[in-house]
Amino acid sequence: MIPALFISDLHSSKKKYEFLFNKILDIKPAAVFLGGDLMGLSMKARSAAIPTGEDFLYDYLAMNLQLIRDELKREYPKVFVILGNDDSKNHEAALLDISTTGLLTYVNELRVNFQDYIVIGYSYVPPTPFLNKDWEKYDVSQFVDVGCVSPEEGFRTIPVSADQLRFFTIKRDLEKIFTGVDLSRTICLFHSPPYNTKLDRCALDGVKIDHAPLDVHVGSIAIKDFILEKSPYITLHGHIHESTRITGSWKEMIGETVSFQGATERDENGIILFDLDDPNNAKMLKD
Repeated sequence: MIPALFISDLHSSKKKYEFLFNKILDIKPAAVFLGGDLMGLSMKARSAAIPTGEDFLYDYLAMNLQLIRDELKREYPKVFVILGNDDSKNHEAALLDISTTGLLTYVNELRVNFQDYIVIGYSYVPPTPFLNKDWEKYDVSQFVDVGCVSPEEGFRTIPVSADQLRFFTIKRDLEKIFTGVDLSRTICLFHSPPYNTKLDRCALDGVKIDHAPLDVHVGSIAIKDFILEKSPYITLHGHIHESTRITGSWKEMIGETVSFQGATERDENGIILFDLDDPNNAKMLKD
């Protein structure tokens, strides 16, 4: 048995982070997976006096992980991390720096061996209505859903060439990143959920823009196709907070792959406990 915890979209919430830290101390998992949107800077986070930006990563996240490592010593877990679309890319350097301490391992577009498994992360999501485009790319083509803003618009904290903005897609990235990987033992840490599943349901029922209805499924077609075609061992997802409430499901079998949704509503605590050797028996732990 290899116990693991998965949570996503903590958005600088002191309540969510304290819940996570306490679960690590109580359960002593072998691995912890953080699926992006670590920050996001909600007003509640600001009012709770949690540091923001780079200060958050060093003075809150890393500091608390260090306290946990001091207590657990050799039982300290491997902590795998990616950023999400509400996190700015200019904070990537801080995560890479913290990775050198062993407190966490940043895995966006990187391949890391862990026991008998491989962990690979991927932060990008298809176009959203939001203007921070650091972690957005076209999905399988230059199509943009009604109500969303093209990745070629908005702003970025790290410059990207016009060709990359126009022609690089999530589909292209996945083909490159996973070439030559033994996917039968690979854990994929995605921020975006797969399209048209129980994991990507958004609360957009009946919403229209200029009389055009919005799609209630907002995940990635490329990620869905990748799962169906390549059958990775486990995929972990976040991004859509309300999906589990709407569908009643935070776990789905997509072909042969076990897929989890680790994001919860902003005022709700939830974390997935699963055995890397037997992910079908996963549990969602609440307050």
